[in-house]
Amino acid sequence: MLKLGYRSRPRVVVPLAALIDVVFLLLIYFLLTSSFVSRTGLKLELPEAGTSAPVTGPIVVEVDRRGGIFFEGRPLSTEGLEHLLNRKIASGKTRSVLIRADRRAPLQAVVSVMEVARRAGARGVALAVRSRPKP
Repeated sequence: MLKLGYRSRPRVVVPLAALIDVVFLLLIYFLLTSSFVSRTGLKLELPEAGTSAPVTGPIVVEVDRRGGIFFEGRPLSTEGLEHLLNRKIASGKTRSVLIRADRRAPLQAVVSVMEVARRAGARGVALAVRSRPKP
């Protein structure tokens, strides 16, 4: 009789430590390269509108619910805002102004900002709104 030798198959062992290292490196890479968008400025509750159009690259002025005027997070008076808008518009980068006003802001404060923007030479003045949900 002929005896055939039985060969055992070699065991394949996956090095888990190396695999875990690679997973952690990928996780760190994706965390470092991702960007999170956060809106800076005041927390405002914008009014709703049925129709709206996007405004590109405007100067943003904010009006809070008490009628305070803010530009780039700093509180300003109407005179200070006019001086600042004159400088920004004269630089020629943009000539449109976007007003982000809280829905409970006094109308007079919003109108004052619009008037200041027009005196400063803004070609377009727009109010930021949120879209009304469609029924």
